[in-house]
Parts: sequence; structure tokens; C-alpha cells
Amino acid sequence: MLFTDTYLTILEKQIGEYKDKGSKFIGVAYPIKTEEEGKEILKQIKKEHPQANHHCWAMILGAGKEFQKSSDDREPANTAGKPILRALLQKDLTYVMVIVVRYFGGKLLGVSGLINAYFEASATSLSNSVIIEKQVIEQYQVVVDFLLHNQLYKIGKNNNIKIYPKGILSPNSFIFEVRKMKSLDIIKQLNDVGINEIKFLNTL
Repeated sequence: MLFTDTYLTILEKQIGEYKDKGSKFIGVAYPIKTEEEGKEILKQIKKEHPQANHHCWAMILGAGKEFQKSSDDREPANTAGKPILRALLQKDLTYVMVIVVRYFGGKLLGVSGLINAYFEASATSLSNSVIIEKQVIEQYQVVVDFLLHNQLYKIGKNNNIKIYPKGILSPNSFIFEVRKMKSLDIIKQLNDVGINEIKFLNTL
């Protein structure tokens, strides 16, 4: 359960590098919204670095960091993905993916060396990033009798929330977006004027 309706993420793509015994580790941090978006970014990175030996990564999604996933990409177990994930968690970030591209330098680093290298490359890319705070916004659909349209827009105006028609084919259906901490209050206000067909759609 969330106790806050804000979270920290990064503003834009950022890069960081780390070198050890000839191996080069390039950490690339991306703001993402979905796992699918992350997979597409990984495909692009592999195209940009086709000669790299490994493309390891971790991502965190959800305002409460509910989704966490990582990959060692053929490195020894838990020497790459987990350290990248740890760098994200130390910064308290979500909706972020970090990919670390490794070019092997000819000398083995050992387990501790790999863990340190992947963490440092990730941490550097995140330290170079602009960290921003975002609000958790919830999106709802509401069906409103024609006689209550003015009441709906009045509640929207008084609470500074976005309300827009769902479409021409659904003249009595509207979409509204509200900050999570205000959603229960808005729903109560709608119920109080007789608007009861309210359906949660999505978290933005």
C-alpha cells in the first residue's frame, strides 16, 4: 500500500562509464513507463553495441516499486543484474531502466570485481542523471446524465482536475484525471451530486 502519491524518477537518458583491468562498462539509464518499452530500448542498445560481450540490465516500475526485474546476460549469476538493481534502489528510483554494456578487456575480474563494476557503471549513470519527483495520477471514466454535466464540470473546476469527453459516440461518458491522494474525495463529491457510475481506468 502506498503511503505517498509521489515517486522519484529520472528526467532523460544518461550515460556513465567504469573501467577495470581493460574491461569497459557503459551504463545507460533511461526513464521508462512499461516493461515493453524497456525491451525495445534493450534491442536498440544491442544494435548500437553489437560487439559488446554482455548487455546486462535492471528495471523498476510502479510508484511503489512493485515491479523489479534484472538480467545477468550470461555473466555469473547475481554479478550484474542484481548490482544494477541495487544502484537503482539506493537512489530510490522507479520507472527507470539501466543497461550496462560490457566490452571484455582480456582479464577476468572475479565475482567481487564484476559486482563492483556493474554497480559503479550503473551508479555513475544515475549520478549523472537529473532526478525529478512526479505525482501518481489516477484516471477514471464516469458516466453522467445530461442534467448533471454542469455539476461534473463544476467539481472539476473547483478541484483543478482534468475532465474531458470520452468521444462523440459516448456523449455522457467522460474521463477525468486526479492526483491519487485526492481521488477518494473527488469520488465522494461526485457521489454526493448523484454521479455514481465511476470506473477506475489506469495509473499514469
